[in-house]
Amino acid sequence: MSNDTFITGWGHTPFGKLDAADGEQLIRDAVEPALATAGLEAADIDGIFVGHFNSGFVPQDFSASLVALAVPGLRHVPAVRLENACATGSAAIWAALDAVASGRVRHALVVGFEIMNAGPGPVIAQTLLRCSYVKEEGATPAGFAGVFGNIAGGYFERFGDQSDALAAIAAKNHANGTHNPYAHMRRDLGFDFCRNPSDKNPFVAGPLKRSDCSLVSDGAAALVISAAPLASAKVPAVRWRSRTQVNDYLPLSRRDPTRFEGAALAWSRGLEAARLKLDDLGFVETHDCFTIAELLEYEAMGLAPHGQGARAILDGVTRKDGRLPVNPSGGLKSRGHPIGATGVSQHVMAAMQLTGLAGDMQVGTGKPGAVFNMGGAAVANYLSVLEAA
Repeated sequence: MSNDTFITGWGHTPFGKLDAADGEQLIRDAVEPALATAGLEAADIDGIFVGHFNSGFVPQDFSASLVALAVPGLRHVPAVRLENACATGSAAIWAALDAVASGRVRHALVVGFEIMNAGPGPVIAQTLLRCSYVKEEGATPAGFAGVFGNIAGGYFERFGDQSDALAAIAAKNHANGTHNPYAHMRRDLGFDFCRNPSDKNPFVAGPLKRSDCSLVSDGAAALVISAAPLASAKVPAVRWRSRTQVNDYLPLSRRDPTRFEGAALAWSRGLEAARLKLDDLGFVETHDCFTIAELLEYEAMGLAPHGQGARAILDGVTRKDGRLPVNPSGGLKSRGHPIGATGVSQHVMAAMQLTGLAGDMQVGTGKPGAVFNMGGAAVANYLSVLEAA
């Protein structure tokens, strides 16, 4: 892919369990700072791409139409909604990138948002389980946590108890998240809390405890994507070196659940297209919907051989002061995981890192960074390799 697409502005709401959350307000609170940081007006936007999973979280569907209600200046701008399970935000970004690269759109607005807490817990769990292969996995106890609990159980059975590694991943991400002003949970839980089951941290599914599971969150994030850096922008531009999407079978029965093969292909192809090696990266924002997912993603990105992902965290490689910091923002585990917003949020976090605007989250390497966002259990795998323009 030619280097003709740039992040030129961004906005991000706080993530959390937001009482009486309103979709239009969330969109407005993300879009207005995105336009302001890009130095653009609503009239400058040629296309709107909305990431919104919904699937029953809220009554309102047809959510691409909400952006014009939130920002009336966007009333006549073409808008479309994209959905790809937990990679919904990246699906919207990819569509915007294609539109800008085609020359049809000069400035695209990407908005990801979700209100997950409008209904009771069992409804949330059942809605999320639709991201699995319902014919075979739709009755999994504990919902999507049960799907990843089964993955973790199979990994433990094959490679031994990995509880120390999972607890270390959770503790790392929560410690990192204390420095993220947008995070759902800004609390350093510590290794001991994450390692030992308790009344406040019970087992949820298989070997996964509550501290191994990402948060059910409401929130929104937005990006402006342009064909060139903007003299009007209030923030430095960020460039894509490469972007890759690799899919895999939806049913876990059709593949080895302890290997994220599609993710590994996305990483190898994405790094090759960027003409980089893993050691050339300064940080990674990865999709830690569950701690076992981050562990398997270490192996997919090439930090450790299959079955040895624990080494990456236990040896300190992925800590904020390690060789390759992973989730300096706190990841989904601390920042939260409003489905449609997640992929957009990850790119905002990366843009802040690359432009030196990440505040106390900053890892300060000056190197390129990467974002990995996946839909389902490593079914839709998206990788962005990004650098300061």
